[in-house]
Amino acid sequence: MRSVTEASTNHAGWRVLLTGGNATKIAVVSLGVWLHAADGLLVATMIPAIVAEIGGAPLIGWTFALYEIGSIAAGASAAHLLRHVGLRQAMTAAALLYLIGCAISAVASTMPIMLAGRVLQGLGGGGLMALSFVAVARLFEAALMPRVMAAVSALWGMSAFVGPLVGGLFAGAGLWRWAFWAFAIQAALLGLWLFRTKAIELPPDETAITTRFPAYRLALLAAGVTSIAAAGLADSLPLSLSLVALGTACLGLFALRDSRAGEGRMLPSQAFNPFATLGAPLTMIMCFAIATIALGIYGPVIMVTVHGLTPLEAGYVIALESIGWSVAAILIAGIPERWDRTMILSGLLVITASVVGLIYALPNGPISAIVALAILQGAGFGAAWTFILRRATMLAPPSEHNRVASAIPTLHRLGYAVGAAAIGIVANAAGFGEGISVESARSVGFWAVVASLPFAGLGLFAAFNFVRDRREAMQAAR
Repeated sequence: MRSVTEASTNHAGWRVLLTGGNATKIAVVSLGVWLHAADGLLVATMIPAIVAEIGGAPLIGWTFALYEIGSIAAGASAAHLLRHVGLRQAMTAAALLYLIGCAISAVASTMPIMLAGRVLQGLGGGGLMALSFVAVARLFEAALMPRVMAAVSALWGMSAFVGPLVGGLFAGAGLWRWAFWAFAIQAALLGLWLFRTKAIELPPDETAITTRFPAYRLALLAAGVTSIAAAGLADSLPLSLSLVALGTACLGLFALRDSRAGEGRMLPSQAFNPFATLGAPLTMIMCFAIATIALGIYGPVIMVTVHGLTPLEAGYVIALESIGWSVAAILIAGIPERWDRTMILSGLLVITASVVGLIYALPNGPISAIVALAILQGAGFGAAWTFILRRATMLAPPSEHNRVASAIPTLHRLGYAVGAAAIGIVANAAGFGEGISVESARSVGFWAVVASLPFAGLGLFAAFNFVRDRREAMQAAR
């Protein structure tokens, strides 16, 4: 039955996804992803104008860190929330949180008020992203998942160009507050749409009354991510290492407590175990997020300082990674299910090769090599990520589907948060702690990428476990 359905759906292609009831589903998912994807790049280009008006320059890093913390916390608790209120209601609540966060940021008169808004934006945006992945896994046939993920990837690519442009236009016109209002209006429209539509209805679990809200575990998770984020912003190596140790301890305790919570778990069983059926893809996702963060964080300053690019040019070189991701995802979206393992492993090997290439190219050039490797890295993500959700859902028992789907973007963001702190410590030790110069930028360009390689290696190890033929698990999941 599954193969017949897959064949007919593949034959229909994009038409099946973009017509009928599927069109409404993909539209809702796309808007939810867009609000999360465009937010960071939009705010990044407005930060100079925001600081010029309300001050708070020392807290700039926290405008991004707190958004990430909120996103991770919301994503981790998404599966629990679904058990109690259902998909449509949970997404409506997330859209409302994002709206309130945007409104607070829009009226902020001081940076602490802005930071409060950013936390709520992170909770709402991260919730929308995680719940959108659940919608993809639960509301679309397996054969359609790669096309839905390709559409999601296209939104990420579009946000890489549109986000900075929109933010720059609002900031240049002295209207940065209206950028937040514009996104608040989009969140309001999404909330109203969700309130009225039945297209993405998934009822709550009738057994949810037996589970309590995981406040203690959520606090441990938030404390761990906050400590690690603070490590990346600290200005001394001993303090950074102490905060990393504290954060790691909190995350370890969270993982331990969550694994013992039975049906009340926030994440799939053994989520951080690269040997486990569901731990392998989640470990893989987190490790490759860590392994590739150096280019996004330090690539622009290195290209400006060493290679003479303007900030705008450097920013768009980084944006080419998202474009490579989107184009690859769209081009291969119709590949049938039997190729999932090959595409996942091939994509991750391409990412690893790009990281190796950047060890030389980022500090030494030429720019054309950095551009090519950025595109290659994005294409590797596009080739792999397009099929990860489908295979992970196939391997997971039905009781874990919501947890797996929401954990994929959550562990990806956690990887970025951990990677930003780890690479930040390496960058400061490699020279940026004493100031930015051509010499220190070359050193950071080399050592920050070298430090990423062990995570790529662990990610590949988990990937090989993920793509192994587990026929018994697959049949059990079916």
